[in-house]
Amino acid sequence: MTTPNEISPARKKKVRRKNQPVAYLYLGPALISIAILGIAPLLYTVYIAFTNFDMYHFTSYQFVGLQNFIDIINGPYLSVFEPVFVWTIVFAVTTTLANYLVGLFVAVLLNNEHMKESNIYRAILIVPWAVPALITQLSWSNLLNKDYGPINQFLHIFGIHSIPWLTDPFWAKVSVLLVNLWLGYPYMMSVCLGALQAVPKDLYEAAQIDGANWWQQFFYVTIPAIWKITIPLIIPSFAFNFNNFNAIYALTQGGPARPDTQFAGYTDILISAAYKMSLTFNKFEIAAALSVLVFILVGAISLIQMKASGAFQEAD
Repeated sequence: MTTPNEISPARKKKVRRKNQPVAYLYLGPALISIAILGIAPLLYTVYIAFTNFDMYHFTSYQFVGLQNFIDIINGPYLSVFEPVFVWTIVFAVTTTLANYLVGLFVAVLLNNEHMKESNIYRAILIVPWAVPALITQLSWSNLLNKDYGPINQFLHIFGIHSIPWLTDPFWAKVSVLLVNLWLGYPYMMSVCLGALQAVPKDLYEAAQIDGANWWQQFFYVTIPAIWKITIPLIIPSFAFNFNNFNAIYALTQGGPARPDTQFAGYTDILISAAYKMSLTFNKFEIAAALSVLVFILVGAISLIQMKASGAFQEAD
């Protein structure tokens, strides 16, 4: 027997079924927009990847099967994209780890209960993340300019010669990593700080009673406590950095140029190389095939990371 305030399961199901058309009506514009702006271009890209659609076959393209993928993996474009692939992995892994470690380090400092000015420092340190990334990257490109950049001008005061931050292959990669660290660590800092503040103090008190020092508390209490919270954010961060087009193109445009090919520069990652192949060299079929490979690669790496980290496991 149900009380007057209770609703029977059959009644709930009937009300839910009655409200479904209204829900679909509200969701309709969003679903149509996603289909037109997201799914349709994705499917068309996959379709183009299996054709010879390019500047010379704009209207008379044909289905070529896996030929474009073979040309990239074990064909004439292998020498172009192999160094790009290696650099993409290095860039994504280094940036993700550096952002997380620096963000965690700063968060630990700000989480000190004896630091009265922590809110002020937090507001200052969050500024790089608050400013639009594209504006920051363009500003850094001017700061790092070899001829008139303020950084090299400052180095001249100490008798240090100008460093080719954006024109030398090694320094260009260092510059890209440092600028991306500047943009990425505040987000990780905020996430880690929230996770640190959620760790029960009873765990630290119990560890102190057992005689654990600060480092032991950090590695055996803090890290395990925040790991489950932060790992789901590290994985999408890696996927984002793997396809971080703006980080490369706004700062170096993929340069400096490589002497062995015109299709990709020293700092190009796979997604910026695909962009060049499409809009600069009109190799639409190669760009589409490369995009499909990037999608598969990022998906596979993310699944492996999630499985290894236990992200699929249900919480107890």
